[in-house]
Amino acid sequence: MSSSTELKVGDSAPDFTATALGGAYGTEGERVQKRDFAGRYVVLYFYPKDDTPGCTIQACGLRDRWPDFQGKDAAVFGVSTDPLTSHREFIAKYGLPFPLLSDEEKRMVQDYGVWVEKNYSGQISMGTERSTFVIDPAGNIAAIFRRVNPQEHAAQVLAALGEKA
Repeated sequence: MSSSTELKVGDSAPDFTATALGGAYGTEGERVQKRDFAGRYVVLYFYPKDDTPGCTIQACGLRDRWPDFQGKDAAVFGVSTDPLTSHREFIAKYGLPFPLLSDEEKRMVQDYGVWVEKNYSGQISMGTERSTFVIDPAGNIAAIFRRVNPQEHAAQVLAALGEKA
């Protein structure tokens, strides 16, 4: 179960502060906050773990469609509970053009309701649900994608931004 009330389209997006790795938006190694991007769209895509099959497909899908994102007034961030060292390796290995945020304290995953109970072959554990939130320029949630299919993710986010922008 998630640790907070489930967010809905139209809700105010929870504030966040996290360290960003990756060069886009001049954020390399900087602490970024929701308010830093007021007036533009923000895409927060939450994923379980760096350099795993589904997460790599998802990240590379965004990378491959990155030129399409450039025409949108949107800042894109990947978010996982992995440490900065893992993010740095993941970015370098796959040439990711967007920043990754490290949420080792699990604040963002809890605030966005994506820290959930998972069942793998009868083994129950807590982990990140692959989910994406599009935040509008006013700071409200414009779109939510839960249990994302990594292969369809980039197209879904671009379509949502096309409808909103």
